[in-house]
Amino acid sequence: MTVQTAPEKLLPKDYATDQEVRWCPGCGDYAILKAVQKTLAEIEADPANTVFISGIGCAARFPYYMETYGFHTIHGRAPAFATGIKLANPDLDVWVVGGDGDGLSIGGNHTMHAIRRNVDITYLLFNNEIYGLTKGQYSPTSRLGTRSPSTPHGSIDSPVSALQFALGANARFVARGIDRRIDHLPGLLAKSHAHKGCSFVEIIQNCIVYNDGAFEHFTEKDVKAENQVEVEHGQPIIWGADGNKALQFDAKTFKLEVVTIGENGVTEADVLVHDEKNRLLAQMIAAMEPPHFPIAIGVLFNDPDDFSYEQAVHAQNDMVKQNAKHAGDMNALLRSGATWTVT
Repeated sequence: MTVQTAPEKLLPKDYATDQEVRWCPGCGDYAILKAVQKTLAEIEADPANTVFISGIGCAARFPYYMETYGFHTIHGRAPAFATGIKLANPDLDVWVVGGDGDGLSIGGNHTMHAIRRNVDITYLLFNNEIYGLTKGQYSPTSRLGTRSPSTPHGSIDSPVSALQFALGANARFVARGIDRRIDHLPGLLAKSHAHKGCSFVEIIQNCIVYNDGAFEHFTEKDVKAENQVEVEHGQPIIWGADGNKALQFDAKTFKLEVVTIGENGVTEADVLVHDEKNRLLAQMIAAMEPPHFPIAIGVLFNDPDDFSYEQAVHAQNDMVKQNAKHAGDMNALLRSGATWTVT
């Protein structure tokens, strides 16, 4: 009698390759890599059914370090490759990894279309607000005044918000994490993976060489309690070292405002409750920044659609085949007679 045993559960290390990880010492990408490998172990992802796709940039090394299938493609085009892969084999678990320059500059068009089409992929956009691989030029997300080799007198470009961009493209799932929040990031990635359709996750990532400290005003231990808020569906939006800072919505000005529970008659019952199906609220929360507001992390918006792009494409193809006279038989089609008449 043959006794069947359950397959051994894979550990995070089982999703790591034997390749030397080659990022600058201290780069936030190391923490993100560990978080992704931990996530895959927790969701019991099948390496033989998983694909990581990247473009060009520091983040684009990712597929080399994942013991899965992978494609290191060309600058900005990873979402296009991902769309083709998902169409060719909808059963594959497809992840896209790219930086803010790769995904929002040369690749902005491809990113937008993957989002609006709702292709069933998980898109991780590492945002360090700089071009790292090509030696520190300013990127689409760089702050006004950023001094770089391409903006020696300071950037005068208004930066783009990755999450507001995604929401504007009709994203069905939008979230934000931070490289240093290894306690928070794996759970967030698991939620993004569980969403059917295009999941867009911005991960704040420190570039220690060309933009070091760009986020320290909300990531450092002594300030993060006051300048970060974890949003969770159905829960009041509260933060702070004393747990008494909160958000309210002012219906007169149609704006968010920070209040203190216990002051001016404010109670927890008055606090704004996060609704991840409210797109307008997600837009407002995505725009929050210190010093006037905390930065929001977690799932900002999650409103699944009843179809994804590849499902719609294959459903349409099946319908056409059913009604086609010579479906699936190229030889019969070629021998079926003239396709046009010349008079």
